[in-house]
Amino acid sequence: MLDGHNVARVRAAEVCAACAGPSTAYRGGNLPPGSMLLSEHQLFQEFGVSRLTVVAALRVLREQGWIESQQGKGRFVRGRPAMASVESNRTGQAYLTSPETDSPGELVEAGAMALPNRVAALLDAQLKSKAFLRRRLVTREGEPSELVSLWLPLELSEGTDLTSGEALPQGIRQHLQSRKGVRFDHIVEQITARMPTAQEVKQLGMPKNVPLLAVFGAVRDASSRPLVVVEVLLPADRHELEDAYPVA
Repeated sequence: MLDGHNVARVRAAEVCAACAGPSTAYRGGNLPPGSMLLSEHQLFQEFGVSRLTVVAALRVLREQGWIESQQGKGRFVRGRPAMASVESNRTGQAYLTSPETDSPGELVEAGAMALPNRVAALLDAQLKSKAFLRRRLVTREGEPSELVSLWLPLELSEGTDLTSGEALPQGIRQHLQSRKGVRFDHIVEQITARMPTAQEVKQLGMPKNVPLLAVFGAVRDASSRPLVVVEVLLPADRHELEDAYPVA
């Protein structure tokens, strides 16, 4: 099992592998926090990748807080950032990357629906236009937990399994990439609070005087073209949201 002393090196290898492709193998080692990182030349020799791959990996590691650069000295391991465990559990991202089969529940709606104003704005769509909606009621320990709605342009839903009543055995991101060739680049997240509708009260089995936390994740490609919006409705008395970020 990996411990905190070599997790930074493993992360570097994973980033190098992700940049270079699945054929890159990880070679184990030990780099405790405070250790100097290998030079760019040593890294691309060790991992068998190009210099551009190493530069990209180091940039990601620096932006995520795994390493820091000290002028005239080199790059040093900072250890595991506090952000790491939180970033991997962001609400909207989790539903886009995890298979639906990992979340017990049932499909409650699937088809062309008029866009709510906020979702239309996030998709850069005209008000009152239609998009494809896939909505699931997710359960935890046999009880309703959250409503997850996936909105996407009608043409993007064609030729997919999103109309199926069965839970998808792969994440939405992987499914759309394999079927439609689209690539998710980044997510713009918004969080609001509102009172539930009568239908949401019934579906979630919640008191009508308890607010809902509404998490919107707008997925865009590398050119910032909107692809998908995921909306997660969470009863405020059952959920809490956590975030972490570096102090500049």
